[in-house]
Amino acid sequence: MTKSAHFLPVKTTNTAEDYAKLYVQEIVRLHGVLISIISNRGAQFIAQFWKSFQRGLGSKVNLSTAFHPQTDGQAERTIQTLEDMLRACVIDFKGSWDDHLPLIEFAYNNSYHSSIQMAPYEALYGRRCRSPIGWFEVGEAQLIGLDLVHQAMEKVKVIQERLKTAQSRQKSYTNVRRRALEFEINDWVYLKVSPMKGVMRFGKKGKLSPRYIGPYRIAKRIGNVAYELELP
Repeated sequence: MTKSAHFLPVKTTNTAEDYAKLYVQEIVRLHGVLISIISNRGAQFIAQFWKSFQRGLGSKVNLSTAFHPQTDGQAERTIQTLEDMLRACVIDFKGSWDDHLPLIEFAYNNSYHSSIQMAPYEALYGRRCRSPIGWFEVGEAQLIGLDLVHQAMEKVKVIQERLKTAQSRQKSYTNVRRRALEFEINDWVYLKVSPMKGVMRFGKKGKLSPRYIGPYRIAKRIGNVAYELELP
């Protein structure tokens, strides 16, 4: 597995036909026809059109099984990482979340992954990606004279740092879930908030708003896992 990923904006109203067009434009165009595809059981992927489409291409469709992390665990982790990176980008750089997808994909595929001991790009193509970041070391950026290049690469640097943070957070979260956590009165903690639709926090709505706010002091312990916080 190369761990490489493509991040593409889609709509909840997309049909199986829409996904088929996107698949040809963004996957087949770059990688050719795949031998097999593993997907979740979304309505678009269990539709007869999608199955017939893949059968016509000669690809086998395999659907993931619910509560079976061996098949969907990696995809879920990648999605969680993407959400964390998008959340950081809309806070750091402003703008619409889909504006940042190309640079996020570039940063993700060119960042070191410990599980494969290299970057996904290198695993996929057998060589390291030539990054514009290296241009500044030889002064080529001055010849180009494009502020856009400099701005883009500065964003890539920030995104890669956010990626490291997201991966570290996921690892810490996994470790924390393996042991019970208890707090005491006067401890300071962050409050996890649900991404309720339409709720605005820090100028952002829904999933891309900050998931944790605070820190807040624990004023009272109610039970083994319940606490009362001092909120502003």
